[in-house]
Amino acid sequence: MAIGRDELTRRIDQALGRGKADLVIRNTRFLNVVTGEVADSDIAICGDRIVGTYDRYEGVEEIDGRDLTVVPGFVDTHVHCESTCVTPTEFDRCVLPRGTTTAICDPHEICNVLGEQGLRYMLDSAGGLAIDLRVQLSSCVPATELETSGARLDAADLVRWRDHPKVLGLAEFMNFPGVFQKLPEVLDKLAAFQDRPIDGHAPLVRGRELNAYLSCGVRNCHETTGADEAWEKLRKGMQVLIRDGSVSKDVDALAEIIRPETSSFLGFCTDDRNPLDIAEEGHLDHLIRAAIRRGAPVAHVYRAATWAAARGFGLHDRGLIAPGQRADLVLLHDLEDCAVARVIKDGRPVGPDTFAGRPAVAPVGLESIRLDPVEAADFAVPVAGSSRPVIGILPGKIITEHLTLAVPQRGGQAVADPERDILKVCVLARHGTNRNIGRGFVRGFGFRRGAIASSVGHDSHNVCVVGADDADMAVAVNRLIALQGGFVAVAEGRVIGEIALPLAGLMSLEPFETVEHQLRTLRGAVRAMGCPLAEPFLQLAFLPLPVIPHLKITDRGLVDVDRFEVIAA
Repeated sequence: MAIGRDELTRRIDQALGRGKADLVIRNTRFLNVVTGEVADSDIAICGDRIVGTYDRYEGVEEIDGRDLTVVPGFVDTHVHCESTCVTPTEFDRCVLPRGTTTAICDPHEICNVLGEQGLRYMLDSAGGLAIDLRVQLSSCVPATELETSGARLDAADLVRWRDHPKVLGLAEFMNFPGVFQKLPEVLDKLAAFQDRPIDGHAPLVRGRELNAYLSCGVRNCHETTGADEAWEKLRKGMQVLIRDGSVSKDVDALAEIIRPETSSFLGFCTDDRNPLDIAEEGHLDHLIRAAIRRGAPVAHVYRAATWAAARGFGLHDRGLIAPGQRADLVLLHDLEDCAVARVIKDGRPVGPDTFAGRPAVAPVGLESIRLDPVEAADFAVPVAGSSRPVIGILPGKIITEHLTLAVPQRGGQAVADPERDILKVCVLARHGTNRNIGRGFVRGFGFRRGAIASSVGHDSHNVCVVGADDADMAVAVNRLIALQGGFVAVAEGRVIGEIALPLAGLMSLEPFETVEHQLRTLRGAVRAMGCPLAEPFLQLAFLPLPVIPHLKITDRGLVDVDRFEVIAA
């Protein structure tokens, strides 16, 4: 953003102490993420910029920083705001007070439902937020041709939005098999953004395939789940974004890669994290805390969460407490515990007034569940041999196992076996273009009765349902249709818990506190059904994601991700 001579004059005078700074944090300490030292100093701010450190200043407004340690504002390097189940304005209100001052979002959830209408909604919303929400244009709408999406964005569609002030580059390129196959539509998107940040998505991609992927301009990956994989990516110049969401929790496995020589090439991200987890654990503050507790060096954890994260996306005006840098600051009671006391965004303390008067953006996609009511018979799976492929849930991961198990038969149909934790899973196309139903079986949800259904199903967001009983599955899906999106739990023909997500079938229109309470109640209902998973609905939501190994299910059927093809159920 261009500034004038007058503003530069103000900065010079305030930095030199010729007049009072607009805001001074006095008597404090701050973490210098360049040197790793914790320095005793005032911090002087003019407008939205830091103008003085390593000195003493007077301010028009002053904050007593005694007993506090100041760090740069946190940068979430990869997030789907839709996965918080609330609108961007509520996401803002939820995470900014926890120290996340910049977030880089990929709106491909809403784009896969609504296309450019969804993208416009997210960009319009970003323009009115207190948090600096930047957008990576969704590269995979649809993610693959193995599912039915609600929209399609090709290279020409994305290029139209390249120069929007909130746009940085191209979002996670999930279709890595399409890269290796040199598909024209894949190469066109990559070619159009060679001068911009391109996010990667490369779970278990190694060796020459990783070389090929990186040679196309991909800069980072948030799908790294093991240290050995992370080291290969780092050695090849790929920025590793350490994730901890509501399902995928990778900090424990990757904390060991945070070292003085690597921290400049790392970042942290939440990817998919709901308001209940944010309330109970935190946002990026939780990731920082977790990494430090696993033994990662404190200064380098903060460097990764701030300076390195920002620089990886070309944001050179933040992530460092130094003159000329954006005054996005987090005041901590405790550095190692990342206990947030106050947050300053753009040189102004964050409080209730920060979120008042923001422009309202009208919700979109309020009738996006274009699915006819279903019956139990719609979920029937014909007998096909004595054993069949079964998706194996790995708690805390979105990678799944490709199991082969004997599934019981009754009346010419394959049926669920709750005693052995084998449940039926189905995905129903909900965008009105066809009536596809993909059918299969899954192990790992653990409940002995009932069903749960969701309109959140990455990334095409068709309706997903898993259950021990076909009749309960039908009740759950039909209630979801009536809600026009959300989460539903059913037991013995009765709805025992639900959340409405009517905005594109992805987001609530309620405050995040309300959604947090609803999620807590729903979690209790599903646990009462016998499900041991911490986040059963988000675990369900990743089963239709055919770019994550090894076995998934879409509306077109079971997908062997390693072979990248639909297989017989």
